[in-house]
Amino acid sequence: MEKNQSGADEFPVWWDGKQLDESAFCEWFAYKHELMFVGSQFFDIDGILSEERLSKEILEDIEPYIKSNLSNRVRKLVDVLKLKNMAESLPMQEDRVHFHNGTYFLEGGFIPEKEFCANRLPVDYVADAKEPKQWLGFLAQLLYEEDIPTLQEFMGYCMIPTTKVQEMLIMVGSGGEGKSRIGLIMKQILGDNMNIGSVAKLATNRFCVADQEGKLLMVDDDMKMEALPDTNILKAVVTMEDKMDLERKGKQSYQGYLYVRLMAFGNGTLSSLYDRSDGFYRRQTILKVRDRDPDRVDDKSLIDKLKREKEAIAMWALEGLLRLVKNGFHITKSERAKKNLEESRRADDNILDFFDSDGYLLFQKDAEIPTKDLYDIYMEWCEDNGEKPRVLNSFSKFLRENADKYGLVYDKNLQLRNGKKVRGYHGVCRHPGPCPFDNAVGAA
Repeated sequence: MEKNQSGADEFPVWWDGKQLDESAFCEWFAYKHELMFVGSQFFDIDGILSEERLSKEILEDIEPYIKSNLSNRVRKLVDVLKLKNMAESLPMQEDRVHFHNGTYFLEGGFIPEKEFCANRLPVDYVADAKEPKQWLGFLAQLLYEEDIPTLQEFMGYCMIPTTKVQEMLIMVGSGGEGKSRIGLIMKQILGDNMNIGSVAKLATNRFCVADQEGKLLMVDDDMKMEALPDTNILKAVVTMEDKMDLERKGKQSYQGYLYVRLMAFGNGTLSSLYDRSDGFYRRQTILKVRDRDPDRVDDKSLIDKLKREKEAIAMWALEGLLRLVKNGFHITKSERAKKNLEESRRADDNILDFFDSDGYLLFQKDAEIPTKDLYDIYMEWCEDNGEKPRVLNSFSKFLRENADKYGLVYDKNLQLRNGKKVRGYHGVCRHPGPCPFDNAVGAA
């Protein structure tokens, strides 16, 4: 109960001694606690404000005056606050990082003033932070030296609301190396701006996508090895440039904007049942961690030591962000990382190995071959190498998408000796040439 100037008890403006004025309460509450309600989330000057925390604060305000049906009264007040403080969007500035103690402008440095923002980090900006020695020592054991800048830039990338890099980060190891600790540290830096989730669920569950609204990062700390049945949603989330359809359980779908980044840890790379396109693979940055030293003695308190360095690690990540911005959002990749992606693609797509094999194909300008005959050679290669062949339609799609890479020219009217015209390619035939197929015009 409030006091007037004489010290006597005085009711707040929203309570007349018997009834609570909901509109007056919400105006009074907004005066002492500035709010915005965007999409399905409350925000205050410090960032995301959970409905649970808001409800608890409301309860503490009204409990001295209302003794019954409190939960319903709180819910009604929360609903009124949603309507009164509803806004279409919050500023999503890519040119600044909103720290707990102020704002860091990527081109202008730090100021202590705060502003409403979609994502405020729970760590302070510390200009003179010491080098995070525990963190750097941990990374030296976990990653190859040339891959550490990649992680540094990606962690910094997750501090601002943008998807300009258009790639997710996957870290692969056999297990026990400690790579999942990176996710724990990211939680310390990002707080409620980060979700723990599943890449597989994100790709297949329509409700999971909406859960990423307003988040800077989703971490999958144990990525499943099963091939994805569909990759369209995953690719859209990684490269999101416009609003997409979001759906929550029991609610009408709506158009929302996502800028969540994806970081996954697992024992293998991401694979798809059907998608072998460049669009699927170029959205991945893959880092392989070092093998665990069998003589290594684990520090059981390491994560606590790393947490104590969270501000210094945040400054280290900020350094990576500044380098990333300077490079036009092209993330640094070592030759090792590039090789990791190529190996992942080849593991999923044996057509690549077929075209690079010896003794099956001859590439020469005046050669030609029907698509069906080329597929028969591929089937022969698969049988010789114990590989499972892809179906003809999938093989044909690969050829059309990669013809230029192999110097092939598609011809939908390739002339056969019997007068028929079929789909085929110029620039390749069976090895050794010239092409021995009896039904091809250029056959010997």
